[in-house]
Amino acid sequence: MKLSGPLLKKVDRNSDLYKKLATAHPKIAQKDPTLWGTKASHEAAIRLNWVDLPTSSLTLLPDVSLLCEMFKGCSRVVLCGMGGSSLGPEVIAQSNHRELFIFDSTDPHYAVHAIGDDLKSTLVIVSSKSGSTIETSSQRSLFEGKFRESGLNPTEHMLFVTDPGSPLDIEVRAAGFSVINADPHVGGRFSVLSAFGLVPSALVGVDIEQLLRDAQREKEYFLANPTDILDIAYLLVAEAKQYISFTDDHSKVPGLSDWIEQLIAESTGKDSVGRLPIATENVQVAKIGGALTVAFAGTGADLVVEGDLGAHFIFWEWVTALLGVGLKIDPFNQPNVTEAKEQTAACLAEWENQLPMLTPQCTDSGVEIFGDGQSLKDALATFIEDVKDGGYIAIMAYLDRRDDLKIAELRSILSEKSGKPTSFGWGPRFLHSTGQFHKGGQKNGSFLQITGDTRVDFEIPGRPFTLKTLLFAQAIGDNRALATRKYPLLRLHLQTRSAGIDQLLAAARSL
Repeated sequence: MKLSGPLLKKVDRNSDLYKKLATAHPKIAQKDPTLWGTKASHEAAIRLNWVDLPTSSLTLLPDVSLLCEMFKGCSRVVLCGMGGSSLGPEVIAQSNHRELFIFDSTDPHYAVHAIGDDLKSTLVIVSSKSGSTIETSSQRSLFEGKFRESGLNPTEHMLFVTDPGSPLDIEVRAAGFSVINADPHVGGRFSVLSAFGLVPSALVGVDIEQLLRDAQREKEYFLANPTDILDIAYLLVAEAKQYISFTDDHSKVPGLSDWIEQLIAESTGKDSVGRLPIATENVQVAKIGGALTVAFAGTGADLVVEGDLGAHFIFWEWVTALLGVGLKIDPFNQPNVTEAKEQTAACLAEWENQLPMLTPQCTDSGVEIFGDGQSLKDALATFIEDVKDGGYIAIMAYLDRRDDLKIAELRSILSEKSGKPTSFGWGPRFLHSTGQFHKGGQKNGSFLQITGDTRVDFEIPGRPFTLKTLLFAQAIGDNRALATRKYPLLRLHLQTRSAGIDQLLAAARSL
């Protein structure tokens, strides 16, 4: 990895923190589970095999080659997975200019794109450690039903990646599906170099052996020459305070910022001491709000970290483990992710699996306002005024991240108007990423939810609710989880998506 940037001058290698990190660094290679404290040691003991993946995953190559041959007749690949199961393969595919459709949503409009119009040439990869993740299990059922409706045998068009002996593993093997197992002693967000990251990548034509070799070389280098990785870890603990803005603008690793966002947010966003990573469009907007800035190419950021994608993966995983040491937190658990799942289930039970009528405080030309404000502009202005000193804004869009992509422009607009660090997440996928930080990190967030009218819907075979009902249960469930903490919270519902997005962007620009 090549490091540059003015912040490197602030590294104090004689400090107690730096010495602590330097002591921990080789112990990570030894998979010492005590590094993160007694309470964390049990979880760490069963989550540290990611350390070995650059080498151990080479044993997967023969089986993966067989799978590629088996499914060579499928020219279109769809990956159903959430969080670590999808963000890794997404950046690998993007960086290698390969087509991989990531289905990490419950929005019915996005599901239309996922299903497509050529199921005969489609391979669906279902990635889940246990199979219990509600989004992934629903997507799986949806696709099985669609294949059968089209007269196709699902076993010829579906492949499963899961932990050995998991409920999903047992079930789908018995049903005759193809399965490849991942290392069960690797947590989801550290799994990019395991079967979860490698299998989908190989099936769209990526050279996964080269990816592993790059990671292997990087690991060998920083174990023999630890200064660079210790410098970065030190700065992210000592200088970042709360916010780290990443940008992959003009780099050869598009999408890496999103992968790192999940890795660091879910790993450190607990005990109110975390680091909130924010994926941004470029260095200029990354600086808003005083965040420490990290780029993967060019100049202008506080830190510039350049390298091959495989090297980036193991480097940032190692840095995250060191952050856990420096911040005295357990980087391998995610206690508040379960909370959102429980609130979703509570909504479905309360609604008896049928979406009820939800009445807004007021409506402004097709945008329903659930929160303070007599107009859309007034609601946004009030929302921004309520952001705490030193706090941040989180935008959470439960929309179609293909057709509704324009809404992502709201991130830079609100960041500029408020002067605050501002993150953007697609719902429900952010629930497996920054969603942990929202509830477990520093208690200074302000949360803007955006939902939209859904004109299509899908029955989910074997489920009593539809995809639309699930989407809104996730949105309202997370809304309730945030509301219990008394955080500033505004939900805007777009009665017509395209027109509502334009109206919302215009109102934000006029602030």
